Amino acid sequence: MRAGSGRGRPDLDEDDIRVRARGGSRPRTRKRPRHEDAQEGFVTAVDRGRYRCLVNGRSVVAMKARELGRGSIVVGDRVALVGDLSGRPDTLARVVRVEERSSVLRRTADDTDPVERVIVANADRLVIVCALADPDPQPRFIDRCLVAAYDAGLEPLLCLTKADLAAPDELLALYSALDLPHVVTRRDGDLSPLLDHLRGRISVLIGSSGVGKSTLVNLLVPEADRAVGHVNPVTGRGRHTSTSAVALPIEGGWIIDTPGVRSFGLAHVEPDDVVAGFPDLADAVDECPPGCTHLGDGCALDAWVDEGRVEAARVVSLRRLLAGREGEDAAADGAGRARS
Repeated sequence: MRAGSGRGRPDLDEDDIRVRARGGSRPRTRKRPRHEDAQEGFVTAVDRGRYRCLVNGRSVVAMKARELGRGSIVVGDRVALVGDLSGRPDTLARVVRVEERSSVLRRTADDTDPVERVIVANADRLVIVCALADPDPQPRFIDRCLVAAYDAGLEPLLCLTKADLAAPDELLALYSALDLPHVVTRRDGDLSPLLDHLRGRISVLIGSSGVGKSTLVNLLVPEADRAVGHVNPVTGRGRHTSTSAVALPIEGGWIIDTPGVRSFGLAHVEPDDVVAGFPDLADAVDECPPGCTHLGDGCALDAWVDEGRVEAARVVSLRRLLAGREGEDAAADGAGRARS
């Protein structure tokens, strides 16, 4: 021992000091592993940071690799996985790469929310499920979904349920100018027309709570066993039964069932793209003055409504979507102009 300093401790020099490296002794690098041996998978469900993926016909549970950062992984994603891919209970693989997406369906909580929520990836068809009764039809919700479908590059399909309770003619007439593909179903009816649209496609089903979406899924894929809710007779609202999105195989394709929603915000869609979601109003919009917001005086839509050349309800819906970015009062003003 070296001579003491008189205070009960030895004299120290740099050789006596051990420096603990921060973050490990390896030098940091921006190079990420290539994972050339990773296998392809398809995300069929997401649950609290765990991803159920189909890999070579096996269902594998995986977690996201740290190098992927905070980027989201959603149902429909095509991913690359490493680790234990056996699919045995209590095993866990890692998602190390998310492949480029061919489409992304998004929504926001409302029309002013800056946070986008990715619903599904890589779908090619959006099935908008709407009840004809119990609850009543919601054309404005349909319009929002159509705008989202066109913005995402998805082909829309309108699926009208509960035709045994009400006729579809009035609602279909509202969209007659769009030449919108549609199917009409009954609670005890034949679903083969709907199946024809789903076969060989990746289709995402979306609709408000209580419209019969989960019932359709159970009829199309009996082993799915999706929970079915009921409509409150006082409020006319359904109860949320599906709590997370799930992809189910169906005759060479997939249907992705999503939780029932009561709002479908479009804050992520630019105003011009909102207008593009109303192709039946395109000719009228072409006659608008430059810079027209379609909410003020001089908008050609008013003249077209007065002349009966476009449906007033469609103009009301467009103006509500556009004005929703500015507040409820503006939306009401825009709707009033279309009615007058």
